[in-house]
Amino acid sequence: MTVGTHGESFMETDPPASRPARRADNGRPGPGLDGLAQVANKIRDAVESVIEGKPSVVRLALTVLLAEGHLLIEDVPGVGKTMLAKALARSVDCSVRRVQFTPDLLPSDITGVSAYNQELREFEFKPGPVFANIVVGDEINRASPKTQAALLECMEERQVTVDGTTYRLEPPFMVIATQNPVEMEGTYALPEAQRDRFTARIAMGYPDPSAEMEMLENHGEASPLDRLSPVAHAADVRDLIEVVRAQHVSTAVRQYAIDLVSATRSHPELRLGASPRATLQLVRAARAYAALDDRDYVVPDDVQDLAVPVLAHRLLPTAEAQVERRRPEQVVADLVKRLPVPSPRK
Repeated sequence: MTVGTHGESFMETDPPASRPARRADNGRPGPGLDGLAQVANKIRDAVESVIEGKPSVVRLALTVLLAEGHLLIEDVPGVGKTMLAKALARSVDCSVRRVQFTPDLLPSDITGVSAYNQELREFEFKPGPVFANIVVGDEINRASPKTQAALLECMEERQVTVDGTTYRLEPPFMVIATQNPVEMEGTYALPEAQRDRFTARIAMGYPDPSAEMEMLENHGEASPLDRLSPVAHAADVRDLIEVVRAQHVSTAVRQYAIDLVSATRSHPELRLGASPRATLQLVRAARAYAALDDRDYVVPDDVQDLAVPVLAHRLLPTAEAQVERRRPEQVVADLVKRLPVPSPRK
Protein backbone atom coordinates (compact mmCIF):
# COMPACT_ATOMS: atom_id res chain seq x y z
CA MET A 1 0.00 0.00 0.00
CA THR A 2 1.24 3.46 -0.82
CA VAL A 3 1.01 6.33 1.59
CA GLY A 4 -0.39 9.80 1.09
CA THR A 5 3.02 11.49 1.15
CA HIS A 6 3.80 9.85 -2.19
CA GLY A 7 0.94 11.70 -3.85
CA GLU A 8 3.03 14.72 -4.83
CA SER A 9 5.26 12.49 -6.94
CA PHE A 10 2.24 11.04 -8.71
CA MET A 11 1.19 14.60 -9.50
CA GLU A 12 4.46 15.74 -11.07
CA THR A 13 3.80 14.26 -14.51
CA ASP A 14 1.14 16.91 -15.15
CA PRO A 15 1.68 20.22 -13.33
CA PRO A 16 -1.46 21.95 -12.06
CA ALA A 17 -0.66 25.03 -14.16
CA SER A 18 -1.22 23.01 -17.34
CA ARG A 19 -4.79 22.12 -16.38
CA PRO A 20 -7.45 24.78 -17.08
CA ALA A 21 -9.64 25.93 -14.23
CA ARG A 22 -13.14 24.47 -14.24
CA ARG A 23 -16.13 26.79 -14.35
CA ALA A 24 -19.53 26.47 -12.77
CA ASP A 25 -22.76 26.59 -14.78
CA ASN A 26 -23.07 30.34 -14.21
CA GLY A 27 -19.64 31.04 -15.74
CA ARG A 28 -17.92 31.83 -12.44
CA PRO A 29 -15.07 29.68 -11.13
CA GLY A 30 -16.27 26.48 -9.49
CA PRO A 31 -16.13 25.86 -5.75
CA GLY A 32 -12.72 24.13 -5.74
CA LEU A 33 -11.60 21.45 -3.33
CA ASP A 34 -12.39 23.56 -0.27
CA GLY A 35 -15.96 24.08 -1.39
CA LEU A 36 -16.27 20.43 -2.32
CA ALA A 37 -15.16 19.30 1.12
CA GLN A 38 -17.58 21.70 2.81
CA VAL A 39 -20.63 20.65 0.79
CA ALA A 40 -19.68 16.96 0.81
CA ASN A 41 -19.30 17.01 4.59
CA LYS A 42 -22.75 18.52 4.95
CA ILE A 43 -24.28 15.80 2.80
CA ARG A 44 -22.33 13.10 4.63
CA ASP A 45 -23.39 14.39 8.04
CA ALA A 46 -27.01 14.56 6.92
CA VAL A 47 -26.99 10.96 5.69
CA GLU A 48 -25.14 9.71 8.78
CA SER A 49 -27.81 11.28 10.97
CA VAL A 50 -30.14 8.64 9.53
CA ILE A 51 -27.70 5.76 8.90
CA GLU A 52 -25.79 5.09 12.11
CA GLY A 53 -22.42 3.37 12.24
CA LYS A 54 -21.79 3.09 8.47
CA PRO A 55 -19.36 5.91 7.57
CA SER A 56 -17.57 3.89 4.87
CA VAL A 57 -20.85 3.00 3.18
CA VAL A 58 -22.01 6.62 3.23
CA ARG A 59 -18.68 7.79 1.82
CA LEU A 60 -18.84 5.28 -1.01
CA ALA A 61 -22.39 6.38 -1.87
CA LEU A 62 -21.23 9.99 -1.97
CA THR A 63 -18.25 8.97 -4.11
CA VAL A 64 -20.55 7.41 -6.68
CA LEU A 65 -22.73 10.54 -6.76
CA LEU A 66 -19.73 12.80 -7.46
CA ALA A 67 -18.35 10.33 -10.02
CA GLU A 68 -21.58 10.63 -12.08
CA GLY A 69 -22.28 6.96 -11.50
CA HIS A 70 -25.03 4.69 -10.29
CA LEU A 71 -25.20 2.69 -7.09
CA LEU A 72 -26.45 -0.85 -6.45
CA ILE A 73 -27.18 -1.65 -2.80
CA GLU A 74 -27.44 -5.39 -2.23
CA ASP A 75 -28.07 -6.95 1.16
CA VAL A 76 -30.54 -8.87 3.27
CA PRO A 77 -33.84 -7.27 4.33
CA GLY A 78 -33.99 -4.78 7.15
CA VAL A 79 -30.43 -3.41 7.17
CA GLY A 80 -31.28 0.02 5.74
CA LYS A 81 -30.83 -0.28 1.96
CA THR A 82 -33.83 1.86 1.06
CA MET A 83 -33.17 4.16 4.02
CA LEU A 84 -29.68 4.93 2.70
CA ALA A 85 -31.03 5.66 -0.78
CA LYS A 86 -33.76 7.93 0.59
CA ALA A 87 -31.38 9.74 2.95
CA LEU A 88 -28.91 10.52 0.17
CA ALA A 89 -31.74 11.68 -2.08
CA ARG A 90 -33.33 13.92 0.56
CA SER A 91 -30.04 15.53 1.57
CA VAL A 92 -29.84 17.22 -1.85
CA ASP A 93 -32.50 19.72 -2.92
CA CYS A 94 -33.25 18.18 -6.30
CA SER A 95 -35.95 16.17 -8.03
CA VAL A 96 -36.29 12.68 -6.58
CA ARG A 97 -38.56 9.86 -7.74
CA ARG A 98 -39.00 6.47 -6.15
CA VAL A 99 -40.02 3.39 -8.12
CA GLN A 100 -41.20 0.18 -6.48
CA PHE A 101 -40.22 -2.55 -8.92
CA THR A 102 -42.81 -5.30 -9.26
CA PRO A 103 -43.31 -8.12 -11.80
CA ASP A 104 -46.18 -6.27 -13.51
CA LEU A 105 -44.26 -3.01 -13.97
CA LEU A 106 -43.98 -1.98 -17.63
CA PRO A 107 -41.10 -0.17 -19.37
CA SER A 108 -43.40 2.78 -20.06
CA ASP A 109 -44.00 3.05 -16.32
CA ILE A 110 -40.30 3.93 -16.06
CA THR A 111 -39.53 6.01 -19.13
CA GLY A 112 -42.92 7.61 -19.83
CA VAL A 113 -45.46 7.28 -22.62
CA SER A 114 -46.90 9.30 -25.48
CA ALA A 115 -50.62 9.90 -24.85
CA TYR A 116 -53.19 11.41 -27.20
CA ASN A 117 -54.50 14.80 -26.09
CA GLN A 118 -58.04 15.16 -27.36
CA GLU A 119 -58.10 18.93 -26.81
CA LEU A 120 -54.91 19.56 -28.78
CA ARG A 121 -55.59 16.64 -31.15
CA GLU A 122 -52.01 15.47 -30.96
CA PHE A 123 -49.82 13.13 -28.99
CA GLU A 124 -47.93 14.56 -26.03
CA PHE A 125 -45.21 12.93 -23.97
CA LYS A 126 -45.91 12.13 -20.34
CA PRO A 127 -42.50 11.79 -18.61
CA GLY A 128 -41.92 8.81 -16.36
CA PRO A 129 -40.15 8.72 -13.00
CA VAL A 130 -36.76 8.40 -14.67
CA PHE A 131 -36.94 12.14 -15.41
CA ALA A 132 -35.47 13.12 -12.06
CA ASN A 133 -32.04 13.92 -10.66
CA ILE A 134 -32.06 10.92 -8.31
CA VAL A 135 -34.10 7.83 -9.10
CA VAL A 136 -34.53 5.35 -6.25
CA GLY A 137 -35.41 1.87 -7.53
CA ASP A 138 -36.50 -0.46 -4.75
CA GLU A 139 -36.11 -4.23 -5.29
CA ILE A 140 -34.98 -3.81 -8.90
CA ASN A 141 -34.62 -7.57 -9.39
CA ARG A 142 -38.39 -8.06 -8.95
CA ALA A 143 -39.13 -6.43 -12.31
CA SER A 144 -39.08 -8.39 -15.54
CA PRO A 145 -35.97 -8.23 -17.76
CA LYS A 146 -37.89 -6.11 -20.27
CA THR A 147 -38.60 -3.49 -17.62
CA GLN A 148 -35.06 -3.65 -16.27
CA ALA A 149 -33.78 -2.99 -19.79
CA ALA A 150 -35.71 0.30 -19.84
CA LEU A 151 -32.96 1.71 -17.61
CA LEU A 152 -30.06 0.74 -19.88
CA GLU A 153 -30.14 3.78 -22.14
CA CYS A 154 -30.75 6.35 -19.43
CA MET A 155 -28.03 4.97 -17.13
CA GLU A 156 -25.34 4.99 -19.81
CA GLU A 157 -26.31 7.84 -22.15
CA ARG A 158 -28.35 10.09 -19.83
CA GLN A 159 -31.22 10.11 -22.30
CA VAL A 160 -34.52 8.36 -23.01
CA THR A 161 -35.91 7.45 -26.43
CA VAL A 162 -39.68 7.01 -26.72
CA ASP A 163 -41.49 6.61 -30.07
CA GLY A 164 -38.42 7.70 -31.98
CA THR A 165 -37.91 10.91 -29.98
CA THR A 166 -34.92 11.33 -27.68
CA TYR A 167 -35.22 13.29 -24.44
CA ARG A 168 -32.18 14.39 -22.46
CA LEU A 169 -31.95 13.84 -18.70
CA GLU A 170 -30.86 16.82 -16.64
CA PRO A 171 -27.66 16.45 -14.60
CA PRO A 172 -26.96 15.38 -11.99
CA PHE A 173 -28.58 12.02 -12.73
CA MET A 174 -28.12 9.01 -10.49
CA VAL A 175 -29.91 5.67 -10.15
CA ILE A 176 -29.81 4.10 -6.69
CA ALA A 177 -31.17 0.57 -6.85
CA THR A 178 -31.65 -1.98 -4.08
CA GLN A 179 -32.04 -5.72 -4.24
CA ASN A 180 -32.29 -8.66 -1.87
CA PRO A 181 -29.78 -11.46 -2.67
CA VAL A 182 -31.43 -14.02 -0.39
CA GLU A 183 -35.03 -14.34 -1.55
CA MET A 184 -34.81 -15.56 -5.15
CA GLU A 185 -38.41 -16.69 -5.71
CA GLY A 186 -40.22 -14.39 -8.11
CA THR A 187 -37.11 -12.37 -8.98
CA TYR A 188 -35.10 -11.82 -12.15
CA ALA A 189 -31.34 -11.57 -11.78
CA LEU A 190 -29.84 -8.45 -13.32
CA PRO A 191 -28.14 -9.24 -16.65
CA GLU A 192 -24.45 -8.57 -17.10
CA ALA A 193 -25.10 -5.49 -19.23
CA GLN A 194 -27.18 -3.93 -16.45
CA ARG A 195 -24.74 -4.75 -13.66
CA ASP A 196 -21.94 -3.26 -15.72
CA ARG A 197 -23.74 0.09 -15.76
CA PHE A 198 -23.69 0.35 -11.98
CA THR A 199 -20.52 2.08 -10.88
CA ALA A 200 -20.36 0.28 -7.55
CA ARG A 201 -22.17 -2.30 -5.50
CA ILE A 202 -22.19 -2.09 -1.74
CA ALA A 203 -23.54 -4.17 1.11
CA MET A 204 -24.86 -2.45 4.22
CA GLY A 205 -24.02 -5.20 6.69
CA TYR A 206 -25.37 -5.48 10.20
CA PRO A 207 -24.65 -2.58 12.58
CA ASP A 208 -22.43 -3.07 15.59
CA PRO A 209 -24.17 -3.18 19.01
CA SER A 210 -23.45 0.48 19.84
CA ALA A 211 -24.81 1.69 16.50
CA GLU A 212 -27.87 -0.51 16.91
CA MET A 213 -28.45 0.95 20.39
CA GLU A 214 -28.20 4.45 18.94
CA MET A 215 -30.63 3.44 16.22
CA LEU A 216 -33.17 2.33 18.82
CA GLU A 217 -32.88 5.70 20.55
CA ASN A 218 -33.10 7.82 17.40
CA HIS A 219 -35.80 5.79 15.66
CA GLY A 220 -37.93 5.23 18.75
CA GLU A 221 -40.51 8.00 18.41
CA ALA A 222 -40.13 8.94 14.72
CA SER A 223 -37.88 8.24 11.79
CA PRO A 224 -34.91 10.64 11.44
CA LEU A 225 -35.67 10.61 7.72
CA ASP A 226 -38.77 12.72 8.40
CA ARG A 227 -36.61 15.41 9.99
CA LEU A 228 -33.96 15.40 7.27
CA SER A 229 -33.78 18.62 5.27
CA PRO A 230 -31.74 19.30 2.12
CA VAL A 231 -28.25 20.64 2.82
CA ALA A 232 -27.17 21.14 -0.81
CA HIS A 233 -28.73 22.01 -4.15
CA ALA A 234 -28.56 20.25 -7.51
CA ALA A 235 -26.43 23.16 -8.80
CA ASP A 236 -23.95 22.52 -5.98
CA VAL A 237 -23.64 18.88 -7.01
CA ARG A 238 -23.08 19.90 -10.64
CA ASP A 239 -20.29 22.23 -9.55
CA LEU A 240 -18.71 19.51 -7.42
CA ILE A 241 -18.81 17.09 -10.35
CA GLU A 242 -16.83 19.64 -12.37
CA VAL A 243 -14.23 19.76 -9.60
CA VAL A 244 -13.98 15.97 -9.59
CA ARG A 245 -13.51 15.90 -13.35
CA ALA A 246 -10.46 18.14 -12.95
CA GLN A 247 -8.72 15.72 -10.57
CA HIS A 248 -5.33 14.69 -11.87
CA VAL A 249 -4.58 11.01 -12.57
CA SER A 250 -0.97 10.30 -13.46
CA THR A 251 0.02 7.89 -16.20
CA ALA A 252 1.34 5.41 -13.62
CA VAL A 253 -1.96 5.33 -11.74
CA ARG A 254 -3.96 4.98 -14.97
CA GLN A 255 -1.74 2.08 -16.00
CA TYR A 256 -2.23 0.50 -12.57
CA ALA A 257 -6.00 0.65 -13.02
CA ILE A 258 -5.69 -0.91 -16.47
CA ASP A 259 -3.44 -3.70 -15.16
CA LEU A 260 -5.90 -4.45 -12.35
CA VAL A 261 -8.89 -4.66 -14.68
CA SER A 262 -6.96 -6.62 -17.32
CA ALA A 263 -5.95 -9.20 -14.70
CA THR A 264 -9.62 -10.09 -14.19
CA ARG A 265 -10.01 -10.97 -17.87
CA SER A 266 -7.40 -13.72 -17.76
CA HIS A 267 -7.93 -14.98 -14.22
CA PRO A 268 -8.48 -18.78 -14.14
CA GLU A 269 -11.32 -18.46 -11.60
CA LEU A 270 -13.35 -16.02 -13.71
CA ARG A 271 -15.24 -16.75 -16.90
CA LEU A 272 -16.12 -13.09 -17.42
CA GLY A 273 -13.74 -10.28 -16.52
CA ALA A 274 -14.32 -6.56 -16.16
CA SER A 275 -15.04 -4.42 -19.20
CA PRO A 276 -13.33 -1.23 -20.42
CA ARG A 277 -16.32 0.60 -18.93
CA ALA A 278 -15.21 -0.78 -15.57
CA THR A 279 -11.77 0.77 -16.04
CA LEU A 280 -13.30 4.13 -16.86
CA GLN A 281 -15.64 4.06 -13.87
CA LEU A 282 -12.87 2.90 -11.56
CA VAL A 283 -10.79 5.94 -12.46
CA ARG A 284 -13.79 8.26 -12.21
CA ALA A 285 -14.62 6.93 -8.77
CA ALA A 286 -10.97 7.26 -7.73
CA ARG A 287 -11.08 10.94 -8.71
CA ALA A 288 -14.10 11.51 -6.47
CA TYR A 289 -12.55 9.44 -3.68
CA ALA A 290 -9.41 11.58 -3.78
CA ALA A 291 -11.42 14.81 -3.82
CA LEU A 292 -13.26 13.74 -0.67
CA ASP A 293 -9.80 13.40 0.92
CA ASP A 294 -9.09 17.01 -0.05
CA ARG A 295 -6.55 16.00 -2.72
CA ASP A 296 -6.47 17.15 -6.35
CA TYR A 297 -4.62 14.02 -7.50
CA VAL A 298 -5.25 10.28 -7.34
CA VAL A 299 -2.90 7.80 -5.67
CA PRO A 300 -2.89 3.99 -5.98
CA ASP A 301 -4.54 3.73 -2.55
CA ASP A 302 -7.70 5.24 -4.03
CA VAL A 303 -7.80 2.59 -6.76
CA GLN A 304 -7.16 -0.20 -4.26
CA ASP A 305 -9.88 0.96 -1.86
CA LEU A 306 -12.45 1.06 -4.67
CA ALA A 307 -11.41 -2.08 -6.56
CA VAL A 308 -13.80 -4.48 -4.81
CA PRO A 309 -16.99 -2.36 -4.81
CA VAL A 310 -16.40 -1.17 -8.39
CA LEU A 311 -15.24 -4.42 -10.03
CA ALA A 312 -16.61 -7.43 -8.12
CA HIS A 313 -20.26 -7.20 -9.23
CA ARG A 314 -19.21 -7.24 -12.90
CA LEU A 315 -17.36 -10.56 -12.68
CA LEU A 316 -18.68 -14.07 -13.23
CA PRO A 317 -16.85 -16.94 -11.47
CA THR A 318 -16.25 -20.27 -13.14
CA ALA A 319 -18.16 -23.38 -12.08
CA GLU A 320 -15.09 -24.66 -10.24
CA ALA A 321 -14.77 -21.41 -8.31
CA GLN A 322 -18.44 -21.59 -7.35
CA VAL A 323 -17.98 -25.12 -6.06
CA GLU A 324 -15.05 -23.93 -3.95
CA ARG A 325 -17.18 -20.95 -2.83
CA ARG A 326 -14.70 -18.44 -4.18
CA ARG A 327 -16.51 -15.12 -4.53
CA PRO A 328 -15.48 -12.42 -7.02
CA GLU A 329 -14.78 -10.11 -4.07
CA GLN A 330 -12.08 -12.52 -2.89
CA VAL A 331 -10.57 -12.72 -6.37
CA VAL A 332 -10.35 -8.92 -6.68
CA ALA A 333 -8.88 -8.62 -3.19
CA ASP A 334 -6.21 -11.19 -4.10
CA LEU A 335 -5.37 -9.31 -7.29
CA VAL A 336 -4.96 -6.07 -5.33
CA LYS A 337 -2.48 -7.82 -3.04
CA ARG A 338 -0.60 -9.54 -5.87
CA LEU A 339 -0.22 -6.82 -8.47
CA PRO A 340 2.78 -4.51 -8.02
CA VAL A 341 1.93 -0.96 -6.99
CA PRO A 342 3.46 1.77 -9.16
CA SER A 343 6.36 3.55 -7.52
CA PRO A 344 6.24 7.34 -7.24
CA ARG A 345 8.68 9.11 -9.47
CA LYS A 346 11.67 10.33 -7.55
